[in-house]
Amino acid sequence: MGKLKQRLEQNGLSLFVSLPANDVRLAKAALEEGADALKVHFNVGHRASGTHFGPLESYEDVFSQIRSTFDGPFGVVPSGSLEGVAEEEFMRLAPLGFDFYSIYAHHLPSFMLGDHGLDRTFAINDTYDLSQVQEGKRFGFTALEASIVPSNEYGTGLSFADLLKYRYLADHSGLPVLVPSQRKLVEGDVPSLQLAGVKAIMLGAVVTGTTEEQLRRAVSSFRSAIDRLS
Repeated sequence: MGKLKQRLEQNGLSLFVSLPANDVRLAKAALEEGADALKVHFNVGHRASGTHFGPLESYEDVFSQIRSTFDGPFGVVPSGSLEGVAEEEFMRLAPLGFDFYSIYAHHLPSFMLGDHGLDRTFAINDTYDLSQVQEGKRFGFTALEASIVPSNEYGTGLSFADLLKYRYLADHSGLPVLVPSQRKLVEGDVPSLQLAGVKAIMLGAVVTGTTEEQLRRAVSSFRSAIDRLS
C-alpha cells in the first residue's frame, strides 16, 4: 500500500501542505509545524502563488533533500498542460522518492495511468460535471483533489455552497477527497470541512503566504484545529 493511500485510509482528517516554492527550508518549516504530507511542483505555472516552476532537472537536488527530511507522503504536480508531461521525466519521479502525483484530469496523458510505483490523484476544476468523478476509482486512483473554486474567486471565504459540493464528491466519487486552499480558509473552517467528508486539507499559497514565518503560522494554526477534533 502506498504512503498516501495508507495515510488516507488509516487516519482522520489530514493536513497537507502544497509548498509555494521548491525550498528545503519551507519544507522543514511545514513539517516542524505538523504537516502530514508535502506536495511540490515542476513544469507548471501556479496561479495562486504567482510562481512558475521550471523543469524537473532544476529541482532534483532540492527534491532529494526534502525527501530525506521525512518519511511521509510526498507528492508532485508534474505539469500544467497535457503536452508538458514528458514520459522520461515522469519515470524519474519514483526513484527520486515521490509517493504520489497530482494533476488535473485534462492534463493527464494515458501513460500516467500505468504502474509506475506512485499513488495517483487527479484534480477537477470548476468546469467539470461533478458526476464524472464516479468513474475515477475504476482507473486505480487513490484520491480526488477538489480544485473547484473559480480562479477569479481565489482568496475569498469558504461558503456553504462549497461544502455542499465537497460533500457530494465525498459521497459519490468513491475516493478520499483532498481540498486545496483556493479559498482563504481559516482554522474555524476545519470542523465544517470534516463534516463535508473531506479527508485532507491541502494548504497552499492563498493561506500559507510565501515566507517561512507566514507558512509556520498557518500550518501551526490548522494543525491545532485538526488536533482539537479528536
